[in-house]
Amino acid sequence: MDGNHNSSTPGTGRAEPLKKQASSAVEISQITGAQLGGSNDPGAPDVHSKFGSRLLSAEQDVFEHNAWDHVEPDDEYLEYAEQQIRMHHEHPVPTEKQEFYNNTPAAFWNSFYNNNQNKFFKDRHWLRIEFAELFEWTTDRKSASEGHADAGTVKEDVHLADSSDSAVSKSRGVAVASALSSEPSDAKFRIMEVGCGAGNAVFPLLADVSDPRLFVYACDYSKVAVDVVKSGEAYDENRCAALVWDLSSTELPPNVQPGSIDIMLMVFVFSALHPSQWNQAVENAYRLLKPGGLLLFRDYGRNDLAQVRFKKSRLLEDNLYIRGDGTRVYFFTNDELADIFGTKFEIEQNAIDRRLIVNRKRELKMYRVWLQAKFRKPISAD
Repeated sequence: MDGNHNSSTPGTGRAEPLKKQASSAVEISQITGAQLGGSNDPGAPDVHSKFGSRLLSAEQDVFEHNAWDHVEPDDEYLEYAEQQIRMHHEHPVPTEKQEFYNNTPAAFWNSFYNNNQNKFFKDRHWLRIEFAELFEWTTDRKSASEGHADAGTVKEDVHLADSSDSAVSKSRGVAVASALSSEPSDAKFRIMEVGCGAGNAVFPLLADVSDPRLFVYACDYSKVAVDVVKSGEAYDENRCAALVWDLSSTELPPNVQPGSIDIMLMVFVFSALHPSQWNQAVENAYRLLKPGGLLLFRDYGRNDLAQVRFKKSRLLEDNLYIRGDGTRVYFFTNDELADIFGTKFEIEQNAIDRRLIVNRKRELKMYRVWLQAKFRKPISAD
């Protein structure tokens, strides 16, 4: 499939999504106009090379690079998006076909992986930057010896908007690390990826972390995807178990104990579910995670280019679409994520990641929108 701590909006009681900060030790708010060189001066310090920190400070410079971070859509795009969404509602998926798509989602993903195997998605090495918690629990990893920033620094300085939020997150991280150190030396640190696909997150994680305590569950409701993972050269049953499991099932995956998972990863997987399945999926995640366990989430945001460019007869329900290959995709808002996960989890991050992609030759602007979140099961949970 394939995807900051909140501040409250006065008078509403609802969390306001923060713009996702640059994934480096420098916060966007700390980059001054002088550092930016006034108008994306190429002679300025190498701030722009950091992932998430290429900022467009002058509209006339938009076609100087192929991509810009944290750019709000302009009026022209918003008008186009509104027209497209209206067209989607005027020409939805025919009623007689909707049940077919909703009743057989795994079959479409099986077909997808039969056709693409492990050749469609790139390995997700960016997880080390965006979700450092997958790695920070141990120093027994290649990235630690290759000079990458300590995950604690990334966690404290990058994703969280102010020092108080940072302190909360850091203290929780210390608590989890302390709990792990108090367990027997052979205790496992269990990570589960839901919607593992062909293993593009699992295999990079196993390659980087050599700590013998690591054990990874790779789950997908496509049997073909799970078979692709199992056939991979790096698949090691001593360190990993690939399982066929539907996140929205009323049963937990086989041989996985409730309350045994330290970190759960969901990258562009929740959007494949029907809204009627969300509550069960959240309940399953809650049951599987340990008290204090962390759910790492990334998925599509509302009015993303992928949504706007859909043609006629692709809309199943509000913001839920069918791709050409029959797979479903939903486009979320931060408010929806807060409502969906906030009843069970503490929300440590609920951020929006905007990227403006440009075709410099044709002078086209394409706005991408992803949501990124971190949800923690309360440490006091039963």
